[in-house]
Amino acid sequence: MIEYDKDAIVPPYITEYLRAKTVHGNEFLHELEEFAEKNSVPIVEPETARFLSVMTRITRPVRILEVGCAIGYSAILMSEGLGKNGKITTLEYNAEMAQLARANIKRAGLSDTIEVVEADAKEYLSYIDEDEAFDMIFLDGPKAHYIYMLDECARLLRSGGILIADNVLYKGMTADDNHVIRRKITIVKRLRRFIDELMARKDFETSLLPLGDGVTLSVKK
Repeated sequence: MIEYDKDAIVPPYITEYLRAKTVHGNEFLHELEEFAEKNSVPIVEPETARFLSVMTRITRPVRILEVGCAIGYSAILMSEGLGKNGKITTLEYNAEMAQLARANIKRAGLSDTIEVVEADAKEYLSYIDEDEAFDMIFLDGPKAHYIYMLDECARLLRSGGILIADNVLYKGMTADDNHVIRRKITIVKRLRRFIDELMARKDFETSLLPLGDGVTLSVKK
């Protein structure tokens, strides 16, 4: 079994069709996509990127919290749908990535809109005052940590706020034991716990979507 099976979530002809239809005209984002591919930097799948863009434009959030900044791609993407005077706080543990993200955000002219915080998210979230409630939280950091951040995400989301978590089907491994790679067992077990707990929570209404590498979309009641 190969480590990355892009066809594990949906049939390959569906993936090819979706990606052929998922196009945009933002040249700077194209540049970041090419950099990510060339340097093996994980960014959101094209289908997920479009989903984030649509969700932000529908909800027009004023405050977004992102866990997992990488090169700043998804933060820049989401900034296009912010409400008036909107702000994004994005957390990144890797110092080199955080520096690169800041440079990309500056080049995009968004330094006053997007703040990159170099921190371990599962620790940092507990320091954020709940008075600073967010309209949207996007989880795209270490997948094994999602389960440990769920309570804090619930605390920090306003009523009606949106929680989106990426890569929850994890190349199909979360859904099917036959896809699981031995060295990924811990991550898969924790993602399964995350999905089970998220779906069972009374304070969220959640949909699990076979989009990209798997996405959960939740609204706080």
